[in-house]
Amino acid sequence: MCISAIGVYNIFHWNPHVYQALSPYYMYKFLKKTQSRGWMSLGGILLCITGSEAMFADLGHFSQLSIKIAFTSLVYPSLILAYMGQAAYLSQHHLIESDYNIGFYVSVPEKLRWPVLVIAILAAVVGSQAIITGTFSIIKQCSALGCFPKVKIVHTSSKIHGQIYIPEINWILMILCLAVTIGFRDTKRLGNASGLAVITVMLVTTCLMSLVIVLCWHKSVFFAIAFVVFFGTIEALYFSASLIKFLEGAWVPIALSFCFLLAMCTWHYGTLKRYEYEVQNKVSVNWLLSLGQTLGIARVRGLGLIHTELVSGVPAIFSHFVTNLPAFHQVLVFLCVKSVPVPHVRPEERFLVGRIGPKEFRIYRCIVRFGYRDVHKDDFEFEGDLVCSIAEFIRTEAATATAAETNGEEDDRMSVVGTCSTYMQGLEDQYESDLDHPDKPGTSEIRSPKPKKKSKSKIKKRVRFVVPETPKIEKETRQELMELTEAREGGVAYIMGNAYMKAKQGSGLVKRLAINVCYEFLRRNTRGPRHMLTSPHASTLEVGMIYHV
Repeated sequence: MCISAIGVYNIFHWNPHVYQALSPYYMYKFLKKTQSRGWMSLGGILLCITGSEAMFADLGHFSQLSIKIAFTSLVYPSLILAYMGQAAYLSQHHLIESDYNIGFYVSVPEKLRWPVLVIAILAAVVGSQAIITGTFSIIKQCSALGCFPKVKIVHTSSKIHGQIYIPEINWILMILCLAVTIGFRDTKRLGNASGLAVITVMLVTTCLMSLVIVLCWHKSVFFAIAFVVFFGTIEALYFSASLIKFLEGAWVPIALSFCFLLAMCTWHYGTLKRYEYEVQNKVSVNWLLSLGQTLGIARVRGLGLIHTELVSGVPAIFSHFVTNLPAFHQVLVFLCVKSVPVPHVRPEERFLVGRIGPKEFRIYRCIVRFGYRDVHKDDFEFEGDLVCSIAEFIRTEAATATAAETNGEEDDRMSVVGTCSTYMQGLEDQYESDLDHPDKPGTSEIRSPKPKKKSKSKIKKRVRFVVPETPKIEKETRQELMELTEAREGGVAYIMGNAYMKAKQGSGLVKRLAINVCYEFLRRNTRGPRHMLTSPHASTLEVGMIYHV
């Protein structure tokens, strides 16, 4: 509104007939008269529209309709009036090119220049915020596709999924802005860099829009080609004019984009190779336990939680661990923590529990799902919920009698099991003193954590899993639940995999640089995949392994 008001003032004060410049005829006449000089000036003319595209960077934070209304009713008319006002002023003040005062502020009345300068600074803050939020959205999408290193993503809204904040990217943007400003110290060079960046974005968007026309809108290929030819020709004309200013500041966005492209390609290539290695080298439980006689594998007391990114199969890092140290816990849980794109995951849908191998193996698989606004519990409370969910899975499996005998084969079927608070049927919650330990036949006790109270006798919450009266099921289920209880009381160990990647012998120079140098550097300096769940330091065991890809 400020620049439109100044534009209206300049139009009526200096040249009311400037509205005729809206006709495309004068654009054609200008280019015909100036020829190559007019073509070279297109790079500067492009700066008239830079900044307005920042509105569309907020598409993940504002609705599409609000942006359409704001652009058509306010932004576009304000730009037209502002530049018409500057044209009216310049038509009466023929300044030479060497005059430093050529620009926007020279057309502002002298009494309003300082207030306008303050408004311009505030507008720069708003405009930079639009670019920052747009960058956050792009980085999040690239990270979800495995094309960008893992970064911390903070969701600032419980209702709108697109409102996010990424601290690392925010700091990087600040450092880059300061470096470019201090390095150039010239608005002309900054304008050249901004112009090339904007027209490149427009050109890429036009090419991608042709794919949307064909794949999403299911329009004719000829229609998409006509769209690209019409708009692409205009944008290519501006793009070629901006490239002339390459050595005068326009090289900066090209260099920055090349650095980010190199990092993204390296990360995607390394992540793909790592996933392929894990899938190809995962082993079956039967093969692993068949080595027990030759390796002398022993089952020790306690509960082992093995973190893995695989939702099926046994990761190669566990086979590497057990072949070098032939012993693991009496109850083993392959734990996979996933973050889902919803604010909250209901407690009854938190855990997915399944069994790996025969029942006597006591090996389970558990997938834990967290929403981006869920508050993660501490390790002791999480252990209680995990053990309760496994116990409920065992009780439900025995009660329904629908679990098929695996006969040594791995079973990938999983059941949705909630937390302890969701078990309303088949559970008896009661608070007892530590002095009383009643043992009832046909039941097994799984203790869930409870905050300490300041009293002489500690009160703990005991959850009893009631099993059916069938003698066979009752005996097997009670024994399995008791083993689970004993394993929990014996201690919980968190086994983490720490894999390093190296290129195979005989690999090319490019592959060795990409894997041994670039990917490993990014992996060590980015957030790991298991940041969603903390583990106690004293109970954590890291297993290192080198992947030769």
